[in-house]
Amino acid sequence: MDLHLKNKTALVTGSSSGLGYAAALGLAREGCRVAVNSRDAGRASAAAQAIAKETQAQVIGLAGDVSDPDAPERLVGEASRLFGGLDILITNAGGPPSGAFESFDEIDWQKAIDLTFMSHVRLIKAALPFLKKSSAASVLTVTSYSVKQPIPNLVLSNSIRAATAGLTKSLALELGESGIRFNSILPAWTNTERITELMTDRAKLNKTTVKQEIARQSKESPLGRMGTPEEFANAAIFLVSPAASYITGLMLTVDGGMYKGTL
Repeated sequence: MDLHLKNKTALVTGSSSGLGYAAALGLAREGCRVAVNSRDAGRASAAAQAIAKETQAQVIGLAGDVSDPDAPERLVGEASRLFGGLDILITNAGGPPSGAFESFDEIDWQKAIDLTFMSHVRLIKAALPFLKKSSAASVLTVTSYSVKQPIPNLVLSNSIRAATAGLTKSLALELGESGIRFNSILPAWTNTERITELMTDRAKLNKTTVKQEIARQSKESPLGRMGTPEEFANAAIFLVSPAASYITGLMLTVDGGMYKGTL
């Protein structure tokens, strides 16, 4: 199936590893020109070089912490200037720390809001002037299945990611007339560095091992395993592509059946 992504331009934040890297790699394989991003300049450059080497696509690395209020506008501006515009924006960022409600103060909450919600707001706001000029504009926010089914010991993520889902749906309704599609993927447990960190915290809390916690969590899926970044990326690439031109406002769980609800 031709996804009609050749020569489209994309910015994928939080893409030096994990879900973001898999999405950037998949877009490059489809012929996109891709800007990858990391807080660390060395990691951003290394990711861009690795993807370019594998795909022969035009890939650039941009350093910037998306939780910094000034970084989103700069990242979008650099990507758009280097590519001559922007068609696709995937807003992805690392999640806030795990912990119980009483373990966090207001500073912790504000940091989590800047990272997990305001990064999406600022990136989208900066990208709108460029997306409005595109004939295939698409935005994908990366959240979590915790939007639908809260995860124990992740009160920051459970609370704040729900706001991003509300933002995504609202913008799909508000900006559809501008020809911009907005969707969100709500991934469940996927084998990334982030999951290793969370499982390490669980193992300490439960006095078990990381391997035991991964096995326990994997049983939550009818498939009996966690997902892979590539499986997430396959869904993401389709949703942002012109092949999905009549899909907007969708909150898609890529979760191996871990979410037990019907809606």
